[in-house]
Amino acid sequence: MGNETNQAHFEPTKQKSRINALDVIRGIALLGILLMNINGMGLPYAYSDPSVSGGSEGLNLQVWIVNEMLFEGTMRGLFTLLFGAGVILLTKRLENGGAGISTADIYYRRILWLLIFGLINVWVLLWHGDILFPYAIFGLMLFPFRNTSVKNLIIAGCLLICIGVLWDISDYNTDLQTQKVGLEAQVLKDQGTELSEVQEKDLKNWGKLNTKKTPEEVNEYIEKMHQGYWAIATEKVKMNQFMQTWFPYRIWSWDILSFMLLGMAFFKLQIFHGERSNTYYLIMLITGYLIGLTINYLETSAILDSNFDKLTMHKAGMTYQIGRLFTTIGHIGLFMLFIKSGILDFLQKALAAVGRMALTNYLMHSVITTTLFYGFGFSLFGDLQRFELYYIVGGIWVLQLIFSPIWLKHFHYGPVEWLWRSLTYNKKQAFKI
Repeated sequence: MGNETNQAHFEPTKQKSRINALDVIRGIALLGILLMNINGMGLPYAYSDPSVSGGSEGLNLQVWIVNEMLFEGTMRGLFTLLFGAGVILLTKRLENGGAGISTADIYYRRILWLLIFGLINVWVLLWHGDILFPYAIFGLMLFPFRNTSVKNLIIAGCLLICIGVLWDISDYNTDLQTQKVGLEAQVLKDQGTELSEVQEKDLKNWGKLNTKKTPEEVNEYIEKMHQGYWAIATEKVKMNQFMQTWFPYRIWSWDILSFMLLGMAFFKLQIFHGERSNTYYLIMLITGYLIGLTINYLETSAILDSNFDKLTMHKAGMTYQIGRLFTTIGHIGLFMLFIKSGILDFLQKALAAVGRMALTNYLMHSVITTTLFYGFGFSLFGDLQRFELYYIVGGIWVLQLIFSPIWLKHFHYGPVEWLWRSLTYNKKQAFKI
């Protein structure tokens, strides 16, 4: 009898035990991530620089500005905070249920299967900007922090962000030096002076830093994405390797791990539970937006004034993490006030359903967009302007907001969530209601 009772505690979270606010915010973050991802999915070399492709004037420019001000890094940030919160939710429930050492067993099995899903998203579904793989990599580091105090979690998260900022400042200063010696070499060359080997290298490095993709390179990449599945999969190998090696080391350590630790602290502070006062969330909203949007505005203005100069974009990157942190905090305040208000109840329920099926819906983004954009589907890659991509985003949003609640009326979990839970608990879970 005792073993049977303990085993019951090791089952996945039942609906009545879920925290609704977490599901709603997760749904918002999941849909919001597509606002930025769609640019990497449907355009060549234009994720952050609209002057390369997709259009940088009129409505296209306005779309870029809105994204830079409100959504760049913040929806990912929100999703990452929720991942950290989920670590506390899962381990606390297991430990309170008497799981003991099984808590670590279940947790690490869950994370390692997430890593597999991330590899599938990258190498099979062909989305090089996948977030599941780095989530799993850094998720492996979180378990020892589950009992860490709120204060120390916040200190650790902020310290990681500061390290990232300092590294960005160092990189920008290196860029300035590259510009200085490169321009000096260019002057000598223009004067007819024969350059030394070192000066030739300086000029070449400055050229790489200062030069954008040419129209010929853009068109060549578009043509490659209009080919068949295996040709595209082969073409993406180098980018996939870059995103899964250099990026976690140089970017994600300060971008993802920091927010995971902060998310663990936020959960312990019960920020995501909706149990804080409206004044508390209003202060988060005002403070977050006041600081975050000010930084974002200054960055965006500088980039626009420079006509998307690469060095200026690198300079703006020095304050990127700070701006996105505070803007994300502002988002949390806004979304929690929205949830607590109870307004648009039908929408909140739909968003919660999207959040409960976040993994399925996230992978569906890859399935839908690769089918629409790549050559084995409708070959729309590079054919749409930046603003036109958001017709597709809107369509996917409507689809998932309608489909997710209907699915969950008939099934306990989304299909990938069911598979993930069954693999995590080494037991086939109930699926159909």
